[in-house]
Amino acid sequence: MRSDRHVSDDRASMVSMETGASAVAPGPTERGGGLRQLSFAYQDLIEIPYDVILEQRDTLEVLDLSYNLLEESPALLGELEKLATLILDCNNYNAHVKFPYLPSITTVCINRNRISNLPIFIEEVRRKFPNIRILSMMNNEAAPSYFNGGSLTQYIDYRQYVISQIPTLEVLDDTEVQRAERLQAKKTYLRHGDRGASMRRKELRH
Repeated sequence: MRSDRHVSDDRASMVSMETGASAVAPGPTERGGGLRQLSFAYQDLIEIPYDVILEQRDTLEVLDLSYNLLEESPALLGELEKLATLILDCNNYNAHVKFPYLPSITTVCINRNRISNLPIFIEEVRRKFPNIRILSMMNNEAAPSYFNGGSLTQYIDYRQYVISQIPTLEVLDDTEVQRAERLQAKKTYLRHGDRGASMRRKELRH
């Protein structure tokens, strides 16, 4: 999902050389002189380079901050009113990360971070990204699967919980949400929950 194509215009090349960011080529990826996609992947960043990112606030749709050392809440990204895809894979974010309110966001990738408390994280995603359709959080403690030692039962419970809490979701991790799965999730985890659902949510915290 990285946008690492070579930059051919002087302005985009300057951004790439000075910051280590990969700016996409002009043409269909630019709008009104601004960039639609920007990547800072593999830069060992400990802080988000807002000075460069916010220069594209009027046009930026895809931001890739993956494979860094980030753990600060990305509060100032709330100024990116057109941002649709946010990629935070392989950083140090935990379940208490605070996102800005971004109704433009449809895709969030936050694989391989330090998210361990599923209910807290999913509630933040649900409230701050009301139109999200794709969420990928594989290889986090809160997302059990065969890849990180989770059982099939844990994996199914995890998916049902997330799907029940985010009704707009169409894809979770690498798998499309099926209608039957959505119906089962609603039965298992009611938004305002009965006692059984509450007990299941507590189990997901551990």
